[in-house]
Amino acid sequence: MPRWRDYGRPRELVVRYLLLLFVLGITVGPLLWQLLSSLKGVGEDVFGENASLFPHDPTLRAYREVFAQVPVWTYIRNSLVVVALSVTSQLVFSTLAGYMLSKPSWKGRKLVWVLLMASMMFPFESIMVSLFMSVRDLGLVDSLVGVWLPGFVAAINVLIMRAAFLAVPREVEDAAMLDGAGEWKRFRYLYLPSAWGAILVVTINTFISAWDDFLWPLIVLRTEDHFTLTLGLSRLTSSSFGYDQRMVMAGSVISVIPVLVLFVITQRWFYKGVSSGAVKL
Repeated sequence: MPRWRDYGRPRELVVRYLLLLFVLGITVGPLLWQLLSSLKGVGEDVFGENASLFPHDPTLRAYREVFAQVPVWTYIRNSLVVVALSVTSQLVFSTLAGYMLSKPSWKGRKLVWVLLMASMMFPFESIMVSLFMSVRDLGLVDSLVGVWLPGFVAAINVLIMRAAFLAVPREVEDAAMLDGAGEWKRFRYLYLPSAWGAILVVTINTFISAWDDFLWPLIVLRTEDHFTLTLGLSRLTSSSFGYDQRMVMAGSVISVIPVLVLFVITQRWFYKGVSSGAVKL
């Protein structure tokens, strides 16, 4: 059996677990509070001195009201369309661009690298107006394509894929070249299988970013039939729905469930991909 000395001194072990519990409370606490608040009945307070953490009479009334008053399934469908477009374009362009940047045998590679790094220094709000004008000139306002287009590829994903491809030993590629493998075969059968962890990281990051995006859909979309889930559920805070706090909490829980399910399913491979993509940067 493991002994105390195998884990360090008891005092250090207690401090370590207290810190872990503190971090867990900060990260999971708000979500747990939203879930418990959404299960409260009409007579129970969500805020205030009389509010309790746990519901006295748990009920799913708030969830039924959300689905009855707003077209949640339409919002989910629109969000899935944007997510599918974003994940597809990010995987295609980030893998191809990362592969090219991992090759040292062409001029201008360092310039492209510098431009990618520089593009990450500007916040989205600084280019938001110019992006909207471009989308408007293309006639894509109030369309899901207009929501997807500005984020069809991200510099950070290109850098992640570049780091994953740089981790492939040069000797392995030389051996493939001696066997007669061309550029495309080396990319498909050598580099892509070795970068599956980084590909999963890009997929999860893109899914979360596209699913949770609120500001850009708010700017581009006009009609309710095109609203994404996060934008559509924000209508629950308007006075036309009576601003039921329990419904707002239920809407927040509904919007975060797909992200949690995806992360729980893929967390093992996600962490492996993060560590493998950090070998060379």
